[in-house]
Amino acid sequence: MDNATLQPLTANTAAADAPPPGFLARLAALPLPRKLLLGGGVLALLALLVAAVAMNTRTDYKVLFANLSDKDGGAIVAQLAQMNVPYRYSEGGGAVLVPAEQVHDVRLKLAQAGLPKGSVVGFELMDNARFGTTQFQERLNFQRGLEGELVRSITALAAVEAARVHLALPNQNGFFRDQQKPSASVLLTLRAGRSLDRAQIAGIVHLVSASVPEMNPKAVSVLDQTGALLSGPPEGMAGLSGPNGMDAQQLQYVHQIEALYTKRILDILEPVVGRDNLRAQVSAEVDFSQSESTSEEFRPNQGGEPAAVRSAQSSESGTAGQALPSGVPGAMTNQPPLPASAPIAGQAQAMQPAQAGGAGGTTRRESVTNYEVDKTVRVTRGATGTVKRLSAAVVVNHRSSLDKKGNAQTVPLSQEEIDKLTALVQETVGFSKDRGDSVRVINAPFQADKPAEDGTPLWQQPELQETLRQLAWPIGLALTALIIVFGAIRPVLREAAPKEPPKLLDEVVDDAQELPALVDGREGVGPDGEVAALAGPQGGDPLQRRIDEAKRLAKDNPAAVANIVRGWVNREAA
Repeated sequence: MDNATLQPLTANTAAADAPPPGFLARLAALPLPRKLLLGGGVLALLALLVAAVAMNTRTDYKVLFANLSDKDGGAIVAQLAQMNVPYRYSEGGGAVLVPAEQVHDVRLKLAQAGLPKGSVVGFELMDNARFGTTQFQERLNFQRGLEGELVRSITALAAVEAARVHLALPNQNGFFRDQQKPSASVLLTLRAGRSLDRAQIAGIVHLVSASVPEMNPKAVSVLDQTGALLSGPPEGMAGLSGPNGMDAQQLQYVHQIEALYTKRILDILEPVVGRDNLRAQVSAEVDFSQSESTSEEFRPNQGGEPAAVRSAQSSESGTAGQALPSGVPGAMTNQPPLPASAPIAGQAQAMQPAQAGGAGGTTRRESVTNYEVDKTVRVTRGATGTVKRLSAAVVVNHRSSLDKKGNAQTVPLSQEEIDKLTALVQETVGFSKDRGDSVRVINAPFQADKPAEDGTPLWQQPELQETLRQLAWPIGLALTALIIVFGAIRPVLREAAPKEPPKLLDEVVDDAQELPALVDGREGVGPDGEVAALAGPQGGDPLQRRIDEAKRLAKDNPAAVANIVRGWVNREAA
């Protein structure tokens, strides 16, 4: 070869012998768009790393107090600032949030400081009495304080969210008969899904009436947030609150009797059949009618017993005169006079003139005796609240047992066992046949309650949604990091990675010189001596690998390949 041919070959050989450039040099040799892509990817990855660390180390805030008034919110915030406790506001400013680990501690400290006071004020109004307060202002402050204390007591109930109490306290005067009685009205705001039963309403009524002197429980009205009267009788029953004309107390008394008998039945039968194998109900018919009878009895005076004399009066009068013989001559006239006797009725009778004494003299005696008349008065009042009739119904589950194969099965009770249970129930409730009581015990299999199937789709269940909500941020960070690494950073790093050093030109020339010998006798040599692409069935064919290397050499260093081909042509021409 001439010098022109050897010069590029020597330069190529020197470039191959030079050491490969460093990583920074390779990065510096990249195009500007690639550098910007790599820098942006690294910055985005660092931002994701910082966000993940911030998510793990951020403070979880929880609600300290909610539904605060502006006054209470300002006082609590000022106290938190003094305590060096970080806080946040919820949307709308209705709640104050503090770190979750400090919620209970801060609540106790604020309670010690008397916060939150709430919009309701109690007897603390009396602590700020000013000089020169009139009697009317004192009474008004006392009434406001009493109303506030009642509101605090009523809102302590679990079902009551808020309450307002209005007291009507009339002025007291010196005339007791002209004094008006106090009254009260209570407005309740119940929590969502909550309600008050009759006992709780009665408790609120008695709480208010017992807090105000001379207040009758009937003068207390309780309403809910819908305006429904809770303390009055149900609609359609004026003055009544139960069937058959029973008021609330009578109805409660009947329920207590029924509950007492039901408890007795359960207590006596549960050890025998099991707690979950028994159901019992008792119905009591109670007589609340009131009867009163009065009777008077008179006993006559006649009889063997002496009569009691109430009063006796006797009088005697006479006139002097000559006694003249009178009467019919004979033996009857010569008899002495009979002793005087007074009639029982006490009527005075004129005495016949006695034929004694002087002629013309008369004597008159009168005697009046009053006796006590016997009188018996009987007043009979019938008892109220007596049990007229009892009806008890008891259902007993089948007995559970194992068959010969060990499988669970239910077996009904025998008639003898049912009779024994019936006798126990009759003795427990005090069965009376004359009263018309009824006790019935039956044996029936209980149906097992199947758990209600939740028809909510899996992706709409609150638990799954909460789990996905918690995992969404970490998973999103991880996916974003993978996209940045494999989409921006990794391709640029592959381009900057060191490449295999190209073969020395001598090795390529040797391979090129051996190429005609390798393909001699094989298909693939054209009529003009050109080597066709010999693609073997496998990518590991050494001939194909050498052809690929020759193609890469022709692409990377076309001047050297041209010199080699020129040498082949010259050698063949010689």
